Amino acid sequence: MEIDLSPKLPNKLYGSDGGSYLAWSPSDLPMLSKGNIAASKLSLEKNGFSLPSYSDSPKIAYVLQGSGTAGIALHQADKEKVIAIQKGDTIAIPFGVVTWWHNKEDIELVVLFLGETSKAHKSGEFTDFFLTGSNGIFAGFSSEFVARAWDLDQEKVQALVKSQTGSGIVKLRQNAKMPNPIKEDRNGLVLNCEEAPLDINIKNGGRVVVLNPRNLPLVGEVGLGADLVKLDGNAMCSPGFSCDSAYQVTYVVRGSGRAQVVGVDGQRVLETTVKAGCLFIVPRFFVVSKIAGGEGMEWFSIITTPDPVFTNLAGSNSVWKALSPQVLEASLDVSPEIEQLFRSKRSADTTFFPPPN
Repeated sequence: MEIDLSPKLPNKLYGSDGGSYLAWSPSDLPMLSKGNIAASKLSLEKNGFSLPSYSDSPKIAYVLQGSGTAGIALHQADKEKVIAIQKGDTIAIPFGVVTWWHNKEDIELVVLFLGETSKAHKSGEFTDFFLTGSNGIFAGFSSEFVARAWDLDQEKVQALVKSQTGSGIVKLRQNAKMPNPIKEDRNGLVLNCEEAPLDINIKNGGRVVVLNPRNLPLVGEVGLGADLVKLDGNAMCSPGFSCDSAYQVTYVVRGSGRAQVVGVDGQRVLETTVKAGCLFIVPRFFVVSKIAGGEGMEWFSIITTPDPVFTNLAGSNSVWKALSPQVLEASLDVSPEIEQLFRSKRSADTTFFPPPN
C-alpha cells in the first residue's frame, strides 16, 4: 500500500483576533480522502465567537483545552441547546446541525473535530456553511429574496446582510450579551471523558474511556465511535486491529511515544515518533502498537463505526490464546516447549502492558 501514513500537523485556514480555524489537508495526509475522514481544530481567544454554521459531515467534537459555551440547534428542535463546555467534553454533532462556539475566559478554548466525509462535498474535508457574516447564507441571496422570505423592508434587509463584516470567527465586545448555558441541556448531549467511568484501567499501564450509543446516544446517529486513551510512561499498547473494517483516526493530545503499523504481507508501513498535536490514521485491518515516552502519552480517537470491535494480538485476551496448541506449533513451526512458553506469557495483562522492571 503506497501511501504516506506519517503523522501531520494542521494548517490554518482562516481567523481573526477572535481566534483561528485549522484543518488537516488530504494533500498532506492522503489517508483522509482515502478513508473519507476529516479533522480540524477551532481555537478561540477571549471573547472569540465562531459564527453559527452547519457542516456537510457528521463530527465528534472534543474539547482539548479551556472552557466556554456552545449552542446546538438539533434537527426539528424549536430551541437551541446552550451548554457549558470544558476540557474533556465530547459532543456528537450530526451533519446539518447548526452550532456556534464562544469563549469568554482568558484561557484559549480549543476544540478538536473529527468526522466522516462520505456524503461531503469534498472527500477528506469538512465544508461549513455559515448563516451570517461576509461569507454567510444571507450575503449570498439578493435583497429581494431576503425581504420576501423574512417579510422585511429594504432598510432592515441591509442591516441584516451588511452589519456583520467578519467571516467565520469574530471577536465580540467585552460587554456583549450571550445566552447563559443551561445545565439540563448537557444531558444526553455531552460526555466528559475526564470524569466518565473507565472501561479499561491497568495499573502502570493505561486507562480508556469508550464512547458509544449507550453513554452518548447521538454517537449512533453520527455513525462514529470514539475513545480517550491515557498510556502511562514507557507503557505499551497491545498490537491490535479493528476487525469490523473501520479506520482509526488518532489525535495525540499530550506527551509522545513510538508507533509501529504493520500492513499487507507483513510489511511495516510506519515506524515513527508521535507527538502532541499530530494526527495519524491507521488503515482498515492494519495492526498498530504504541509505546509511550517517559512522560506518558494521551490520545483521542474516532473509529468509523459507532460500536467498534478490536482484536488484540497480545495479552490475556489475545486471539493467539484462542488457537489450539497444535495449530500454533504448526503455524509457527516451533516445538511444544516454545509454544507453551509463548502461550504462558501475558496471561494476566490485557490491552496495556506496564514497562518492564
